[in-house]
Amino acid sequence: MRAFAIAALILFSAAAAAQGYPNKPIRLVVGYPPGGSGDFTTRLIADELSKDLGVAVIVENKAGAGGSIASEFVARSVADGYTLLNQGNHAINKSLYKDLAYDQKDFSPVCRVAIGTTILVVNNDTPFKSLQELVTYAKANPGKLFSASAGFGSAPHIASVAFESAAGIKFTTIQFKGGGPASISLLAGDTQVMFATSPTVTGFIKGGRMRPLVVSMRKGSPSIPGIPGSEEAGVPFESTFWFGLYAPAGTSPEIVKRLHAAAAKGLAKPEIRDRIAQQGMDASPSASPEAFAAEIAAEAPVIERSIRESGAKVE
Repeated sequence: MRAFAIAALILFSAAAAAQGYPNKPIRLVVGYPPGGSGDFTTRLIADELSKDLGVAVIVENKAGAGGSIASEFVARSVADGYTLLNQGNHAINKSLYKDLAYDQKDFSPVCRVAIGTTILVVNNDTPFKSLQELVTYAKANPGKLFSASAGFGSAPHIASVAFESAAGIKFTTIQFKGGGPASISLLAGDTQVMFATSPTVTGFIKGGRMRPLVVSMRKGSPSIPGIPGSEEAGVPFESTFWFGLYAPAGTSPEIVKRLHAAAAKGLAKPEIRDRIAQQGMDASPSASPEAFAAEIAAEAPVIERSIRESGAKVE
């Protein structure tokens, strides 16, 4: 009887907390620095959450280790709905890192935010005008092309490994703490090639400061017109990414549903969808937290197999 009473009290307290939620600022953590798609989607959804929930949603960048630093921080946070994470599928880092201090079970999935692709760009001083020219050079000069990467486990890192495997080439990859620093390296000529998320390099491409060769989708992307897909470019491969909201495991289902409703409402707005499309991504809110969790679980073994077969690893 006493155990039943305690359980009832816990459920009542959780329900009461959910009814008053939120009543203070929310912290939304992202594992990448300013300048890339992770930061872009985080700040965009933070604004929309703030509008609907009526409290400030403060973005906090905790860059490093492909988002693992941020993920571990949120996994260890109090499960009260006031610390959230914007990140991709945790199966990526699980496949790349040997000793992660967290797992998917440490999170309550809330809502997917956006899906995107990556773009292979080259420094303007390189002679490559097509993907085939780059591949021909790389095969004749293994390891001589330096590739700037947004960090181990990042979408650009996975795309680069998939491309190298499909093309039968090998770059000398330099890992940076995010797409912004990697872009600076490419612009400076310290590196010659780079896979990047669209928000990271769209401005540079439009300004003529770097040259795009391919998007990491077989048929190309409607959100990124004018750049060939991998089949058209002659090296068929595909590597996409997404970002989504998570809360720490144990967060009240009522709070998770409230967060999902706020996120989905914001992502349904035409002007928000347009802003995301302008960055080369597509708004893609999950139908429900449960649907998001099912999508993550279904995708995990595919990710793990792809990374294993590609040979990608943290060195």
